[in-house]
Amino acid sequence: MATPTTTPTRSPERRPRRLPPGVRKAVLSVHVIASVALLGEVWVLVVLNTAAATTDDAGLALSAYRLMSVLVFAGGIPLSTTALVTGLILAFGTAWGLLRHAWVFAKLVLLVAVVLIGMFLFTPERMAAEAAAGPLADAEQWVQTAVVATQAVLLVVATALSVYKPRRTLQAGRGRS
Repeated sequence: MATPTTTPTRSPERRPRRLPPGVRKAVLSVHVIASVALLGEVWVLVVLNTAAATTDDAGLALSAYRLMSVLVFAGGIPLSTTALVTGLILAFGTAWGLLRHAWVFAKLVLLVAVVLIGMFLFTPERMAAEAAAGPLADAEQWVQTAVVATQAVLLVVATALSVYKPRRTLQAGRGRS
């Protein structure tokens, strides 16, 4: 007895989910606002660090370091978290993908680097405590200035990548998004 031949069933092609246009534009708007605001917040930290490092007024230096702590917790942390979350939503919810285009992945790496630098190298609370105890070493003050200046440069590069969108694709992302 012959067995009936069956045609192998194809699984329906699974298309990646895309954000509806209105949602995509809203998420993109929040992403741009948070990213640019984060760059502005970091620039203010550069200015405050420079002011603290160049002044002979111990009260001004102490006030600047105290203000930096407030800015980090009121601005830097929420803005970087918002930029990261909205960036991931856009990467997974649009055709750009996370691993399809090098510039998208590079922006993620740059933002994570900014966050890690802030977490482990930027210490305004310690600097405020030391300023309250007495004069600060110039080297320490300039290291803190260099830390936030590095963050600013990384954020400027990420912004430029968003504007220019280099066409280079990543091997891992070819054929899928």
